[in-house]
Amino acid sequence: MLIPYLSLFASGFIAATLLPASSELVLLALQQQGYAVFGLWLAATSGNTLGSCVNWYLGKELLRFQHKRWFPVSPAQLAKAETQFKRYGSWSLLLAWLPIVGDPLTLVAGTLRVRFGLFLLLVTLGKGARYALLLFLASQLG
Repeated sequence: MLIPYLSLFASGFIAATLLPASSELVLLALQQQGYAVFGLWLAATSGNTLGSCVNWYLGKELLRFQHKRWFPVSPAQLAKAETQFKRYGSWSLLLAWLPIVGDPLTLVAGTLRVRFGLFLLLVTLGKGARYALLLFLASQLG
């Protein structure tokens, strides 16, 4: 049955965009119901990583509009975000799974034109490790 895995994929995707959502509850609920751990890990990691890729792409394209009146970020806010990202570098993308800061981090990576291959590798490693740890801890506790 693919529906639960597709639901988890979608949940992970939405959670990685700038929309407020959480995929962890869906992941753990499906694990509790006995779905295959590797399938759950793959669906969650893939969806969440793909959502971050959308953020990267939006960030890459976003700067085209920075001189428009409706642009949602001030030049000062953009400069601050870029300074923070440069301070910690591309390795900070390993933390793209963190609540609140992770989604904007992937957007800023796009605005700074971080190489997509490097972006994809670091984001996938961080998000995959987070989901693996969640699944492992849940299996040990439950």
